[in-house]
Amino acid sequence: MLDWCVRIQLPGGGFQGGRVDAQPVVPVTFNTGQILLGLTAGVESFGRYHGAMHSAARFLRDSQDPDGCWRKHPTPFAAAGEKAYETHVAWGLFAADRIAPNEGYGAAGWRQVQWALTKQQPNGWVRDCCLNRPDIPLTHTLGYYLKGLVEAHRWRPDEDLLAAALLTAKGLAGAQRADGALPGRLTPQWRAAVSWSCLTGNVQIADSWFYLGTTLNDATLLRAARDANAFVRRTLLLTGDVGERGGIKGAFPVHGDYGRYEYLNWSAKFAIDAWLTERDLA
Repeated sequence: MLDWCVRIQLPGGGFQGGRVDAQPVVPVTFNTGQILLGLTAGVESFGRYHGAMHSAARFLRDSQDPDGCWRKHPTPFAAAGEKAYETHVAWGLFAADRIAPNEGYGAAGWRQVQWALTKQQPNGWVRDCCLNRPDIPLTHTLGYYLKGLVEAHRWRPDEDLLAAALLTAKGLAGAQRADGALPGRLTPQWRAAVSWSCLTGNVQIADSWFYLGTTLNDATLLRAARDANAFVRRTLLLTGDVGERGGIKGAFPVHGDYGRYEYLNWSAKFAIDAWLTERDLA
């Protein structure tokens, strides 16, 4: 997989958005940040991919605006505008900084997170934190935002940052349904904006709840994380067609307006993350 990613890396270190056959083929901040996580793992696991990792990290570091926001290379497959959820891109820079601590990668990630914190509201809700509906953001993109704060705290423990992450985490926990699910979209008052649930967002947020719950010894967040994981597991097919078995749907019910009628590879990836975390804590 990493060899293939390196083959499609664009001049300048960036990676395209969308599928590999999507047009236009242009470097995109968000996708580059996600692939950077894979490249850093490749360096750590195989001792390879140093050049590709540095190229991607430099692309992100050097294309950042002075205030910490990335505006130069947006995805053509989402609505225009600033994206607070690119804290998840900062995570890739923190990972690269652990391997190459003298290149300014972590400092760039920290600048982005500090900028993104200006989007947080007093109740923990986040402005400009969605692919297409920032007035009612997806729990998926709110999950990106929260995970970025968590990874920033893991990189540089900071009490103000921890408090900010907790504020958003508590807001999300207050929106959790009795069956463990989070609504697929949330209003600025942390109320459900839709009846369906975004399965990806559930497991993303559960993983961050586990971190905050263990860091702060908060039993409420730990229980919320376990309940969210359990809800998503109940939607999983363990037998039957190989094209469905083990897959995580975009939404539940499957006709919900995120990954409608689709199994998403990143849904499965985030589910594995959250379930491994739960297993390790147990």
